[in-house]
Amino acid sequence: MALALGVDAFALSILPANALSRPLLVLSAALALAWVAIQPRGDDRDDLLPALAVLIAGVGLMLVTRLSADLGRRQEIGMLVSLALVVVLRPVLESYRRWSQVKYLWVLLSIALFAVVAIAGTEVNGAKLWLRFAGVSFQPVELIKLFLVFFLAAYLAERGEVIAQAAPWRLRASLRYLGPLFLGWGTAMAILVLQHDVGMAVLFLGVFVIMLYAGTRRLDLVLGSLAVFAAAALIAARHFAYLRVRIDVWLHPFADPLGSGYQALMALFSLAAGGLFGTGLRLGHPAIPDVATDYIYAAWSEEAGLLGACILLALYAVLIWRAFGVARRRPDLYSKLLVLGLASLLGLQIFVIVGGVVGLLPLTGITLPFISYGGSSLVANFLLVDIVWIASGLGAGLRDPADPPAGGATRLRSETAIP
Repeated sequence: MALALGVDAFALSILPANALSRPLLVLSAALALAWVAIQPRGDDRDDLLPALAVLIAGVGLMLVTRLSADLGRRQEIGMLVSLALVVVLRPVLESYRRWSQVKYLWVLLSIALFAVVAIAGTEVNGAKLWLRFAGVSFQPVELIKLFLVFFLAAYLAERGEVIAQAAPWRLRASLRYLGPLFLGWGTAMAILVLQHDVGMAVLFLGVFVIMLYAGTRRLDLVLGSLAVFAAAALIAARHFAYLRVRIDVWLHPFADPLGSGYQALMALFSLAAGGLFGTGLRLGHPAIPDVATDYIYAAWSEEAGLLGACILLALYAVLIWRAFGVARRRPDLYSKLLVLGLASLLGLQIFVIVGGVVGLLPLTGITLPFISYGGSSLVANFLLVDIVWIASGLGAGLRDPADPPAGGATRLRSETAIP
């Protein structure tokens, strides 16, 4: 963590004097050190996870501040709040195993948050996803994506074995156990599509499919879920103008270079201008609207080049790989599924936004974790890494009291299997 903070300090040193508040930076560094220092003795956790999160977030803070001084100061506060929460909420997060006992609460909280946004939310760029209170904006969907993983992990840990043994042709029996699963997922997906946030819907689908297959090994359910989503996406593309525009821009960015295709073209020009080694930090000129949010990867690639872009992706890859390693080492199924879902959530988010910037996928309004501007995203991603970090030690050091006894670590609390 000290090494990560040192790299961040070097990165921030290129900014103009007084661009950020030094007292807030010092306090953030102290909280980062406290994050890894305050842990049970003998509980050998993977401290590389929080260190990588802080390292990437520091680079993101530098880049956002370089693009917009005002947004940089807000990002600085968001980073401070995120680090404070992972320290203050430690007792709650340490007992994450107990969350499996209130699995339906996560669905209810998600629906309640969506309802509040639908009633009192603020629309930005065609998506009504923001809540504003006392001058502070918050995006509840960042928490809802965590709630989805909490629900899926708890439900699949309890009923995954039963679903796995259910005969595909026994529809009535299968719906008895699959109903709540698809109801919780389908409700979130439907509301997201209605609120014009297709990017988050795609992210939810990816996490759902990965966790469903991991918990049941039912390939037919995975293919069925993908088929239903593909049909829904096709219908949405024909009836929602905003979605048709995004697809047209993706397929034909030069068709309207000064209109709908302007952002996508400027992003491609930034990628090309960076070349192999980049223009140099603070020397790029990304003429991209909203560059600090959707297209910040293009701005980083312009200044750091292809080499810097690959280094950033390598840091993400190490973070996600270590998280998958935690999932493999956990002795209980709930923790395995929970960590797997959180790691998949992080990885899919990176894949979707980077793929959109480079033209591999249609661009969606998803933040690049720890890099893009957004306090809500910072809070959610730091909490995500903190939960994985806590889980990384419970199987290697002190024994989690909630773990099943030896010899029955993976035994499920499920009903009799369906014949």
